[in-house]
Amino acid sequence: MLPDRLSEAINKQIHHELQSAYTYLAMSAHFENEGFDGFAHWMEMQHSEEMMHAMKLFRYVHERGARVKLVALEAPEVRQGKPIVVFEQALETEKANTSAIHELYSIANELKDYATVSHLKWFLDEQVEEENSIETILAHMRIAGEDPSALLLLNQQLGQRTPEADDGEE
Repeated sequence: MLPDRLSEAINKQIHHELQSAYTYLAMSAHFENEGFDGFAHWMEMQHSEEMMHAMKLFRYVHERGARVKLVALEAPEVRQGKPIVVFEQALETEKANTSAIHELYSIANELKDYATVSHLKWFLDEQVEEENSIETILAHMRIAGEDPSALLLLNQQLGQRTPEADDGEE
């Protein structure tokens, strides 16, 4: 059975992952509205990935005999402007996810709940990958600068993203 404090913290993280997924879905809609179908697709894939993260935690809470407590999501706001502005917001979203996972990991360590510590290692590694992916996209956008053809090429490349081969299961 999960200690109450840890159960509450994981439930908070489930909410955080769902809120992130909702934000990415809003970003996808924004890009669709702006005619950037590749960026929209990339954000839709990101939405799916965040949903998978939430469900991985959801299942873990139940496996440990605790209860999942869902709370309402807030309507996401997507920054307006050039695509780079939205991807900067995406990076901030991932950095917030990383910080929340670190906090959760700290609580699990403090409570000496080593099963949860082990479970969360995957999330720690995943966040390094998530941040790096968006930082790479931002670097390419900075190189593209104001060149519309470079931006359209990047849009096309990001539209080729496929679902991750790893569904998060060990």
